[in-house]
Amino acid sequence: MAESPSYRGRGLVNLMAEIEFRLIGSAPSDRLQDPSMIPEGDTVVLVVFDGLGVAQLAHPAATPFASGLSGVLEAPFPTTTSVSLATVATGLPPSRHGQVAHLSWIEDLGKVVNTLKWVDLTGADVPYGYADLMPVPNLWERLRASGIEPVTVQPGAFEGSPLSRVLYRGARFEGVWDTDHLVTATVQLAARPGRLVLVYVPEVDYAGHVFGLAGDEFTKALQLAASIWEGIARRLPPGAVLIGTSDHGLAEFAETHKLKVRGKRFEGLRFAGDTRGVQLWGDREVMDELLQQTGGELADPITLIGPEPTRIARSRLGERVLLPPDDIAVLPSGFDRRLRCYHGGLSRAEVEIPVLVG
Repeated sequence: MAESPSYRGRGLVNLMAEIEFRLIGSAPSDRLQDPSMIPEGDTVVLVVFDGLGVAQLAHPAATPFASGLSGVLEAPFPTTTSVSLATVATGLPPSRHGQVAHLSWIEDLGKVVNTLKWVDLTGADVPYGYADLMPVPNLWERLRASGIEPVTVQPGAFEGSPLSRVLYRGARFEGVWDTDHLVTATVQLAARPGRLVLVYVPEVDYAGHVFGLAGDEFTKALQLAASIWEGIARRLPPGAVLIGTSDHGLAEFAETHKLKVRGKRFEGLRFAGDTRGVQLWGDREVMDELLQQTGGELADPITLIGPEPTRIARSRLGERVLLPPDDIAVLPSGFDRRLRCYHGGLSRAEVEIPVLVG
């Protein structure tokens, strides 16, 4: 039986609750089971390295992170960027912030939407009230109301994007254009007490998806991430603390382990979610046939996304979620079959994320 990631003390949501509690004295979710995992500080710099799961720390290029590893947490389900970043932005589990998939069924639109790019499965833009998508107040608004300034340091090209408008309502957006700019901007922002500075680093995830885990491109991406970490740590001003984590890990799949879902028999099913956690609506017998082809299990997704699910979260979830074996990626029509690495499931490689302290 599928086991839910932790939301009660060993999850990404609990890291965010711990940080929020220390900054303003309250938080809507459970704090860390082991609070000593992170240090105290007047200003917190939190670096989210997209795709840097615990499994990726075994790579030789990740050695600079080793001395800073303070603990291991679990990403929320589904283990994918838009879901985890929504947890960061709200301090809530998916059951309460309502972002429950990479490819998500949005009931009021009547379609499946890519929640990173805000396009439908044909690639067409999906106009939406992006800034109103997340619960009110989000983390940034709670901090600001308590006198803490939230700032996010991101690649400049992300400013004003649909995803940024979904996630960063209430936060100051600081766009950067290269590694040196990112480090310098972060250090300067951290010099003022009473801030939470969130830094987002996308390169490891991109390299893994496109090139796989064994090539030069992935090594270079890890080296870049490590240089950012070391650069901030060296120059961090007094009173500020540096914490690092990730949104999920990465798992690589050979072409022979990518199972494409095709054929008229399956056309009556609606597919959403992720290759490693395929959300399904439709005839249960047809779902069972798909399960026989892929292996794994069919689970009730409501049991995996956290406590106290809202009506909105329920409305976006499949009737069942197909969780394939750890070595299989399932690719219905509209899912990206070109990638080398995937995530979104419940294997240790996807779920386990580090807590780093600089």
